[in-house]
Amino acid sequence: MTESIKFAEAAQDKARIGAPSILGFTEEGESLVPAEAKAGALGGAAAKGHSHGGGFGVPDSSRAGRLASYRLEDFPEVKGNEEEWRFTPLKRFGGLHAVALDGAAPAVAVDAPEQVRVEAVGRDDSRVGSAATPEDRASANAWAHFGEATVVTLPAGVELDAPVRIQQTGTGSVPAAAHVVVIAEAGARGVVVLGHEGEAVVSENVEVVLEDGAELTLVSLQEWDDTAVHASSQQVRIGRDAKLKHIVVSLGGGVVRMTPTARFAAPGGEAELYGLYFADAGQHLEHRTFVDHAQPNCVSNVLYKGALQGKEARTVWVGDVLIRKEAEGTDSYEKNQNLVLTDGCRADSVPNLEIETGLIEGAGHASATGRFDDDHLFYLMARGIPEDVARRLVVRGFLNEIIQKIGVPAIEEHLTEAVERELAAGDN
Repeated sequence: MTESIKFAEAAQDKARIGAPSILGFTEEGESLVPAEAKAGALGGAAAKGHSHGGGFGVPDSSRAGRLASYRLEDFPEVKGNEEEWRFTPLKRFGGLHAVALDGAAPAVAVDAPEQVRVEAVGRDDSRVGSAATPEDRASANAWAHFGEATVVTLPAGVELDAPVRIQQTGTGSVPAAAHVVVIAEAGARGVVVLGHEGEAVVSENVEVVLEDGAELTLVSLQEWDDTAVHASSQQVRIGRDAKLKHIVVSLGGGVVRMTPTARFAAPGGEAELYGLYFADAGQHLEHRTFVDHAQPNCVSNVLYKGALQGKEARTVWVGDVLIRKEAEGTDSYEKNQNLVLTDGCRADSVPNLEIETGLIEGAGHASATGRFDDDHLFYLMARGIPEDVARRLVVRGFLNEIIQKIGVPAIEEHLTEAVERELAAGDN
């Protein structure tokens, strides 16, 4: 645990801290990154450069030191005891970190308003690799093996009146790679829904670019068949005064590992990262968020909620927030909550907060995992509501906070029904 986390937990409110509450920090902050770290192109003074060649990063205790490279050979063999892999069940991971991903990628179908440009491009397209550098071996493996990328562009100044739907449908279990690029040009506004269904073993890179003043809601739905294995690196570059709402919903799949990253490339940006997951018996649903504050006067908020039921249901949330020395005026908060519905489940929740400057508006984190609130159940049952119905109401209310963030009625209704099916399955 970093010293900055200890300081945050020592704060009286234990939930939110501002500059006056960060004990031990001067106006220059406490440096957590070695001085030799160099600037990168993915967000101010990043510790990793952007290059289609070798890797960058200083291996240290800071999240900024994580290796990033397009070359698979730069990443050492995964043994399972590494910080970024210690929760992932590698024996069930389909070899996505280790074998050639030569299978057929999931079929891609795009339904979009007529203003949106949709293209299938090769690896040499300049937009591919413009927003993301692989940060783990599964992502680098996908980069090494994908053959074609889907590029979706929201034109400058356009406000879409309907969502863009990118549906990926898997039809096999041979390990494969996929690549998607979403670009919201300057001043564009819209919603993009990235859906995943069917049977697949796939490692995917999703690059998202928000140019200056753009506002984008990106919803990633994981509704795979029960035996599917999915790794998805989703990296977003946020321009000046741009606003991102990124929502992850993981319901299907045997093993799902999502790694959403938001990087501020200019001042004034906003990022909201929301997540909902519901793990049944034997499912492993893992989410690792990273918000990289490398620019001044940016705002981020992370909220992930999960429910678990059934023997060996497993969820993992690791939330990293890095506030660099340059990021004065930052306002950041992250929270994870898990609701355990039956015995035999396990939820791991690890919030990490690194602060390199004391000149911020505020920063904090919270994490909670527990069973039903007995008071809530008693209140409902005392009014004649049967216990099983009362439990459903509590879970529905707990998860609905995330669903209603989407803002697309048809998708919200679909997900509400999906949660009801999960709850009904638990009753059987």
